[in-house]
Amino acid sequence: MPTYIAMLKWTPQGLQNIKQSPSRLDAARKGFESAGVRMKDFYMVTGKHDMIAVIEAPDDAALARAILTTNAQGSVTSETCRAFTESEYREIVGKLA
Repeated sequence: MPTYIAMLKWTPQGLQNIKQSPSRLDAARKGFESAGVRMKDFYMVTGKHDMIAVIEAPDDAALARAILTTNAQGSVTSETCRAFTESEYREIVGKLA
């Protein structure tokens, strides 16, 4: 399954209700699972973003639905990118002309 990195930021609404953030994470995880998407890892981070999630999804559309559903709750915004494993990277680079 493809891997994605979601870089998340709390919205003002999310920060107002910061103590509820762990329960929102649990709900997001369950929602992802019901959409066939798996949150492999989650980190609260310092810097430009507040949280990072490593996600596996069967395809881009499934990932987009899961992320949009989470963002629609109003507590976070996200920027998501496709991540290639080391073996995928080696295959891609190995096929360069």
